[in-house]
Amino acid sequence: MSFEPGSDLYACAQIVERGDPERFAAAMAAPVSARTVLFPLYAFNVEVSRAPWVTQEPMIARMRLQWWQDALAEITSGGFVRRHEVVTPLAQALAGVDVAPLQAAIEAREADLEHAPFADEGALMAYLDQTAGHLAVAAMAALGTADVRQAEVRAHAKAAALARYLQAVPALEAHGKLPLPDGRAETIAALAKARLDDLRAVPSLRSLRRRYGPAGAALREFAQGRALLQRAAQDPAAVAEGRLRLSEFQRRWRLLLG
Repeated sequence: MSFEPGSDLYACAQIVERGDPERFAAAMAAPVSARTVLFPLYAFNVEVSRAPWVTQEPMIARMRLQWWQDALAEITSGGFVRRHEVVTPLAQALAGVDVAPLQAAIEAREADLEHAPFADEGALMAYLDQTAGHLAVAAMAALGTADVRQAEVRAHAKAAALARYLQAVPALEAHGKLPLPDGRAETIAALAKARLDDLRAVPSLRSLRRRYGPAGAALREFAQGRALLQRAAQDPAAVAEGRLRLSEFQRRWRLLLG
């Protein structure tokens, strides 16, 4: 597969660059062979994640999510797969891979159709695990490592996903969503600290990347998670004020060390 302009892979990379700059940077830091897997998966994630937000009609949003469920069903059947700039390379990337985690990730996006907040912290973290965690597990399987210690990978996935979610709070509120069960500063700080405690109980990203070899490229997307949560724990007001971010130098440095 080629990344030449006009190719499906090039289209996937453009979708990720526009819709998910953090994962785009992580994929670009990976070997070219890994990009042929990561860009279709990340483009799929962009398309699924924005489905609930491109229309005011819940029924249309559900139809969009079902379209992707149907595409995954075609991929796993091994027969006809619809021609599409994301689905076509995704089918190649997922050849022989269990797509159940990605199907569960689509189902979790149903929560984005609701304006009400998650019932509690557990419900929020389950949503983040089902989206970011499932995507990471599928990416590692597609890169050749099915035997993953999921608790370790998912700890990093949930931490990074929470950091991204906290960054998105102002935008979610602008769309009429109540994103957090409890938006008080002390609650946000405690939520960030809990995920930092989870990270202390598992190997570092660098250790996991060494352990999993080529499949470790799927872990680069979590590089900012710890640092952003540290900031949220120390300055929770940054969440509501839209200040939860790292400098460009810090982003690149953490991506390099990942």
